[in-house]
Amino acid sequence: MPIGYSELPLLLPVPGVRLAAVAAGIRYRDRKDLVVIELAESSRGAAVFTRNAFCAAPVTIARQHLSLRPPRFMLINSGNANAGTGKRGLEDAQASCRMLAQRAGCAPEQVLPFSTGVIGEPLPVERIDAALDGALAQLSEHGWEQAAHAIMTTDTVAKGVSKTLQLGGHPIVITGIAKGAGMIRPDMATMLAYIATDANVAPDALQSCLQQAVEASFNRITVDGDTSTNDACVLVATGVSAAPLLDREHAGYRTFCDAVAEVCRRLAQLIVRDAEGATKFVSISVAGGRDAQECLQVAYTVAHSPLVKTALYASDPNWGRILAAVGRAGLADLDVDRVQISLGDVCIVHDGGRAPQYSEDDGQRVMNQDEIHIRIELGRGGASETVWTSDLSDEYVRINAEYRS
Repeated sequence: MPIGYSELPLLLPVPGVRLAAVAAGIRYRDRKDLVVIELAESSRGAAVFTRNAFCAAPVTIARQHLSLRPPRFMLINSGNANAGTGKRGLEDAQASCRMLAQRAGCAPEQVLPFSTGVIGEPLPVERIDAALDGALAQLSEHGWEQAAHAIMTTDTVAKGVSKTLQLGGHPIVITGIAKGAGMIRPDMATMLAYIATDANVAPDALQSCLQQAVEASFNRITVDGDTSTNDACVLVATGVSAAPLLDREHAGYRTFCDAVAEVCRRLAQLIVRDAEGATKFVSISVAGGRDAQECLQVAYTVAHSPLVKTALYASDPNWGRILAAVGRAGLADLDVDRVQISLGDVCIVHDGGRAPQYSEDDGQRVMNQDEIHIRIELGRGGASETVWTSDLSDEYVRINAEYRS
């Protein structure tokens, strides 16, 4: 069960967006695994994609298509990543776009393909083709919940968020869904996330808004330090609202960007809360750095330490593992006598060593909690950053050992 999250909340329809989810039999029988998302003709799209050199075929095609035409459809399959599939994978991704475009009456370049699942296996295009008519017939503005479930792989729950705001006296809706539980350490993107709004936003302003939101959310989480071949995050503005056009100079632009950032942050944290085998949701805040990068360097060193993560799973207040991770983070000229570390409200390291007031009972009290905040003060500058992570359990090993079975 995800930490602090039990079920999908009510997801609000976004004017100009219709969705459908059907069972195509891509990997599993009798499971919805194919999603079609229809977008109004006035829509504008922005996206960020994985920087993994072995990026999946749909990532390559989606990036190309988005640079050519505004999107009208998104086509998403789970169960097969269509990654590591070479030239055939690119042809299959393009074929899927053509199949949908022919039925929908749009150009293939107006279809953005996405895949998630097992790497290295050919995409069963014929199964997608056979399921598309049924998907188009079921398109509905209320299809967000079914879509959120259909894009899942090792997720245990569907993940979604809705938010409303006012722009120029007009109501605006933002709804987003995401999937991801393992192979999580994004690099300019997330696992798969789709966010839509009926706001009217200029293309460059939309892309800038998404990049800022992703940097402060999906690029601040890690489960296992692995960046997927298929990571993608898409933000679509349908423009059907009566609210005024937003560009970077508009007074309402910052309000809109703040709302998008909140949706992204909540989705990103839901991914960590549902991390494979996780029993702890862990925030790691590093302050007192010379710049943001070295704060992140320390935070991720702690977050990726197998010794720290297994101690968290065991609820073992073995604070020496955190201390050691900070020390090997690679900061030049780190003055360890200025380092302070706390577990929740308990100071465990002060002036470079064990805090005089620290007791094992206090440390145990914090480590027994489902949500833990590790605070690290470097004492060398004014920068600060926070990342979110999880523990490492035997269940994580089991899930990934059996992933293809």
